[in-house]
Amino acid sequence: MRIIQLIDSLEAGGAERMAVHYANGLAARVAFSGLVCTRKEGLLRKQLHAQVDYLFLNKKSAIDLQALFRLRRYCKQHQISHVQAHATSFFTAFLLQLILPKLKVIWHDHYGLSEFLPQRRPQLLWLCSHFFSGIISVNEVLKKWSQDKLACSKVMYLPNFVTTDTQSELISPLAGTAAKRILCLANLRPQKNHALLLKVASMLKDSHPDWTFHLVGQDFNDVYAAQIKQTILDNALEQHVFVYGSRADTAAILDQATIGVLTSNSEGLPLAVLEYGLHALPVLVTRVGDIPSVIYNQVDGVIAEVDDAMAFYKSLVELIENPNLRLKFGRALQAKINQFYTEEGVMNHFLHWTQSI
Repeated sequence: MRIIQLIDSLEAGGAERMAVHYANGLAARVAFSGLVCTRKEGLLRKQLHAQVDYLFLNKKSAIDLQALFRLRRYCKQHQISHVQAHATSFFTAFLLQLILPKLKVIWHDHYGLSEFLPQRRPQLLWLCSHFFSGIISVNEVLKKWSQDKLACSKVMYLPNFVTTDTQSELISPLAGTAAKRILCLANLRPQKNHALLLKVASMLKDSHPDWTFHLVGQDFNDVYAAQIKQTILDNALEQHVFVYGSRADTAAILDQATIGVLTSNSEGLPLAVLEYGLHALPVLVTRVGDIPSVIYNQVDGVIAEVDDAMAFYKSLVELIENPNLRLKFGRALQAKINQFYTEEGVMNHFLHWTQSI
């Protein structure tokens, strides 16, 4: 197999991380592994292994013919047989398949709004899906949606996975007191529901003022991000909640954290949960997407209901005040991640399924 990953950016998002993981994981398993970034480069480019061939298209519009034919030349030059198009890059893959009909296009669906699927507009996807050889969904809900709404019959659920070879050199230390840091690894997007996190932070400031929250993820400098920062100021949380933006040293950040949280009101299968587990962090998350299939409540983590700030706060206090419970949950989740959500198993399933299409 000679395959490229197609992704619209290399900013530090979940779909982008998975594109890099697949490119790196396949490099030692297939004849050719490449990654093509269509629109915007970012921090994740540095995580590509040397064996992965890389191309940046600098695509300027939805139908950029110059970029499209540059991609066509690249595919012909490297005799590409498969294109794995992640998230919104499916349209570029569709256009490419029209002018290189022998290509097999696999669409990888990372849609993070699983709780709001009825609002998803499938018209363009339905048209393009006639040209897909297969679809990979990151949870069972998305798999069923593709089976019901799209024209491609080959649909497979494959979980996201994490790798242990990420950069761990610390660029700059986190604020706050060691062993009292709560990490939220999530881009500043509305579905991540940072408003709930800030409500909990306000309560925790009064009861446990030495514990701090650390928000790591891309800051889009939009209205939502501005609201988060204003809420921090309005509630005098400047010494309790710290916003870092995207960071290249995620592994080192995870090693500094004590508890991992997500307050989302919608998810697919968030990589943050898997990364928390890989680093043996106890987790407190909301019941959305495929999270309950990874976290068994009170077995290897804690699950709270969406938008229930008081329940989230009480569960967080329980973790704060019980270090033995934190240790138990962290070790249990780490064991599960190492068994079910690492590169080896997912790659084997992927290659077997790809050969069948």
